[in-house]
Amino acid sequence: MIDIKKLRDEAKQTQETLLKRGYELDIEKFNELDSSRKDLQVSVESLQSKRKDLSVQFGKLKAAGEETENLKETIDSINAELKSKDESLQNLLNLINNFLFDIPNIPREDVPLGSSENDNVVVSRYGEIKTQNSPDHLSITSNIDTDIAANIAGSRFSVLKGDLSKLQRSLIHFMLNIANKNGYEEYYVPFMANKESLMGTGQLPKFEEDLFKASDNLYLIPTAEVPLTNLFRNKTFNKDELPKKVTSHTPCFRSEAGSYGKDTKGLIRQHQFEKIELVQISHPDKSLDDLNNLLNNAEEILQLLDLPYQVIELCAGDLGFSSSKTFDIEVWMPSQNKYREISSCSNFSDFQARRSNIKIKDGSNKILAHTINGSALAVGRTLVAIVENNYNENGNCIEIPDVLKDFMGKNKISL
Repeated sequence: MIDIKKLRDEAKQTQETLLKRGYELDIEKFNELDSSRKDLQVSVESLQSKRKDLSVQFGKLKAAGEETENLKETIDSINAELKSKDESLQNLLNLINNFLFDIPNIPREDVPLGSSENDNVVVSRYGEIKTQNSPDHLSITSNIDTDIAANIAGSRFSVLKGDLSKLQRSLIHFMLNIANKNGYEEYYVPFMANKESLMGTGQLPKFEEDLFKASDNLYLIPTAEVPLTNLFRNKTFNKDELPKKVTSHTPCFRSEAGSYGKDTKGLIRQHQFEKIELVQISHPDKSLDDLNNLLNNAEEILQLLDLPYQVIELCAGDLGFSSSKTFDIEVWMPSQNKYREISSCSNFSDFQARRSNIKIKDGSNKILAHTINGSALAVGRTLVAIVENNYNENGNCIEIPDVLKDFMGKNKISL
């Protein structure tokens, strides 16, 4: 969440900055809630002070053997009033917290202006586009089966078999090896997370409909960002420990609420998919450099796979809820004749750290950390890109990228 001091001390500026991303901050509502909170807090503190003084007086009278009944009635009355006002104050604080939880992160000043994905800025392109108007991945190979998956689980699932299943496993192994080489410590994490964890990274309370709920307090993870970031909840780092770099391979589960009719065929948009996630805990002074480092780590994988891609910087109006700055990597998909997102690399500034209480000991001070994460990469979409970009129609095969040949034990997948 954003710093409540910004709403108290820089209300107009914060309101204008959030408007860049299309969020209308209701300052009047906040001021009303905060003013009521302040009045109630003063009243509670006054009652507490009065009760303390009367309790001291009560003790003295009782020690002296004097009458205390009237004073006891007064103290009891104060206790009852205090209990009522304490409950009212707690309810008001919950309302303020809910108000804060609804506010997205503040975009960095250097984020491009714009209202939608049409205003995003292409930063760079890599690789030569060699294939266009090719068949899609489902037409190229029958080893991606969505029909049998529908019999098992319903729409937006898939079954991979044979060499395609092995190709996915090879990609996971390869991506983790690159992450390890780049200094990320590998973790195996739970595939479920509780409400506190999802609150910490910003999925709850705002995006509950996008999650698969397993029980009252457990959800299937939408991304390994959730468990990896929460490894460090309530932790304080020494400055020289940063950046802390961690990675994990997990399945990800998303209900795809609001995406009805989008990419319903194939592996592009699924309820369950695999992903390698990179997370860094960073010092605020270094977090932009660390974001660029993480972006380079994700790009390296596509370069080694020799897949054409572009990097775009998201405009303010297209930023994710928790992000202050985001670069998307989009890989070329020949069947669609366009680039499609395969990784999103974001700097969340102190937004998640404030929710999760992740701090840094910097000299004699404790400050909030910055959190950074990105996919390196979404495995299913990488597999699709390889199938479509490396399809050899004349040879009736899919050519294996050089860096995966040892993993696969062959040079091509015959069709």
